[in-house]
Amino acid sequence: MASEITYAEVKFKNESPAPVVKVPPETKKPEHHHQKYPLWLPWLISLLLLLVCCALAVILVVRVWHSSDQPRALQQQQFSEWKCDSAVTQGTDRGWTCCPKGWRRFQRSCYFLSLDKMNWAESEQNCTGMGSQLVVINSKEEQVFLTEQIKKPPQTPQRENFYIGLFAEKLGQWQWVDKTPYNVTAAFWRKGEPSGFSDENCTVMHVPERSINNWNDVKSDFLHHRICEAAAVTV
Repeated sequence: MASEITYAEVKFKNESPAPVVKVPPETKKPEHHHQKYPLWLPWLISLLLLLVCCALAVILVVRVWHSSDQPRALQQQQFSEWKCDSAVTQGTDRGWTCCPKGWRRFQRSCYFLSLDKMNWAESEQNCTGMGSQLVVINSKEEQVFLTEQIKKPPQTPQRENFYIGLFAEKLGQWQWVDKTPYNVTAAFWRKGEPSGFSDENCTVMHVPERSINNWNDVKSDFLHHRICEAAAVTV
């Protein structure tokens, strides 16, 4: 008789678990993003910034020039048009000498010859309002130039007298409006002038006089034309 085979299930409590093999994570390949701006854009931005800086520098230089180089008198008066001539022959380090349009230039000064008439005080105030003063004559050359100018044909009826910046607060004590010392040897009085009357305390250039000695002393309330003077602008 055949023997019977019996199968039994056996469990071992101390059985070690199967080892866990760790697989290294897959290395992530870097993503390649498409460039969002062209390569020349940073150069363009740099160029624009440079241009802005240059423009600011130019504006600063112009403001400094206006505030320091221009005569204060002409700064205060906003002239819309200017006439400029070459200044190289005058030994300046700049190229042009300018006067407001309608003014006449001699050396480094600008002169305005009025068409209307005022008394002496009004004439002085009018010149000051234009950023100038009644003319102060410092040399024979300047006197000759102005004598030629007052004789040129005007746009109004013939002008006879022009106020200048010479006056006397006391009889015989002549002085210029800008405090320049009065030099009798460099004066250009007509023969017999000044007349010496106490009420004739202002000075005019008399147009009909043929010589350069054409100064007359007159009363300050008389109405005459005027000559204003301001320093020219060099640029």
